[in-house]
Amino acid sequence: QVHFVESGGGLVQPGGSLRLSCAASGFSFSGYTMSWHRQAPGKERELVARISHGGGSTNYVDSVKGRFTISRDDAKSTVYLQMNSLKPEDTAVYLCAAGRNYYKPSDYWGQGTQVTVSS
Repeated sequence: QVHFVESGGGLVQPGGSLRLSCAASGFSFSGYTMSWHRQAPGKERELVARISHGGGSTNYVDSVKGRFTISRDDAKSTVYLQMNSLKPEDTAVYLCAAGRNYYKPSDYWGQGTQVTVSS
């Protein structure tokens, strides 16, 4: 049974940092593309960052480039999103996802963790 444990969200001030973690189980983690998505109230879900199996390829939405870093630890079946220089517009529910194809929609989704950036 596929399961994700997402953690690390919370309330931070603008300019602050958070690290999100997503510990996965129930599938062959090392062979999957992992990604982070976010959904703000009233807005469409957005791909934030993606990392290939093996970690050799990453991509980010333009709005977070230079501020966010996605990484993975296959030994722990965990994907991370380091978020620095946070802005109020980063406020959203952040969801972990896994997919067999780097370029296609993910197959499995986590429940999400709330990130709120506010002074």
